Amino acid sequence: QVQLVESGGGLVQPGGSLRLSCVASGTIFGINIMAWYRQSPGKQRDLVAYVENDGTTDYVESVKGRFTISRDNAKNTVYLQMNSLKPEDTAVYFCNADVAMYSDMRFRHYWGQGTQVTVSS
Repeated sequence: QVQLVESGGGLVQPGGSLRLSCVASGTIFGINIMAWYRQSPGKQRDLVAYVENDGTTDYVESVKGRFTISRDNAKNTVYLQMNSLKPEDTAVYFCNADVAMYSDMRFRHYWGQGTQVTVSS
């Protein structure tokens, strides 16, 4: 079983920065896409950004120019650098990754438990 563990959430002032990390653990054969989603109270969970295995990235329009997603394949880790944060960025941020284990070599999507990001003065 693969586990994803996020960290780096917290309280930050508008205009501030925060970096989220997500580490995938297990006997991992490979990881394809890794992504960050977010969900605020009463709203659906939406894609924020993703990064493919070759480094290709994309972002939801509202965070372009402010957020940067990256990955370290040697550490099975994906990051989300968030700059110029706005109150509307407040949400629980979830890590998602398409992971295959050596046990069956089947790619499946896994979710982390989420980390709270609050942008407020």
